[in-house]
Amino acid sequence: MTMPSRKDLLAALVRLVLALAAFSLSVLLYRSLLLPALTALLHLDEPAIAVFRRSGILLFAVLGYWLYVRLHEKRAATELRIVPLGMALGALSGTVLISITTLSLFALGNYEVVAVRGFQGVPAIAGAILVAAILEEIMFRGIVFRTLEGALGTVPALLLQSLVFAIMHSSNAGADLVMVLALTLIGAFWTCIFIASRNLWVVGLHHAAWNFAIFATGIPLSGIEDWRAKAPLESVYHGPVWLTGGEFGPETSIITALVVLASIVVLVRWTRKRSAP
Repeated sequence: MTMPSRKDLLAALVRLVLALAAFSLSVLLYRSLLLPALTALLHLDEPAIAVFRRSGILLFAVLGYWLYVRLHEKRAATELRIVPLGMALGALSGTVLISITTLSLFALGNYEVVAVRGFQGVPAIAGAILVAAILEEIMFRGIVFRTLEGALGTVPALLLQSLVFAIMHSSNAGADLVMVLALTLIGAFWTCIFIASRNLWVVGLHHAAWNFAIFATGIPLSGIEDWRAKAPLESVYHGPVWLTGGEFGPETSIITALVVLASIVVLVRWTRKRSAP
């Protein structure tokens, strides 16, 4: 493998800064200027403002990324194409894979449902989860991974970007070295999904469905406690942290690590087989 030159690394850094600037400034433009104007013009109440805020942020983030790709990279943003079957499979597989962990822990008695709250407040949380997941995928897979891949190659870019993804969550409750390792593995898995599909909607919906499936069970999602009070189920957990995931949630459970490792092996083999002559 040829090591990238200093010139190549500098060019990659410039591309990374430009892409992140286009992404961030588009969101800032909407939140700071357009959203207040729409709120005043349409006399929006709080629920309507929340809907406009989330949908607008998503729209402008995608627009900023698309403009960067079209104007700077001078190509069609094929990773933003709508692929209904792939998107449906992404959402379904995201739900199923993390549910292997949560349902196993419920069956073992480590998670226990103590109340059923219903679905009041769930649509708002679902919207926030969807927007957050797609924004993260645009940033980490669409911008950081693709830029590093162009400079370093696929495997080094996958490893470095996945580590950065994990470290960015280190301020969440329950974060420790195990969390960093677990989220690096999960980040690598989502990057593998992007490599296989080259589609941000596929991996974004996988990520969003994964997060929603955790939230719906009433257990911690990446150390976030605020949403647990609005989950359809109220649950408690007990047992060793290595099994339950503890304060951070099931993403740091050993069961999740095994499921993700197996999924990566299957996905890599399938991708190599599909790309072989």
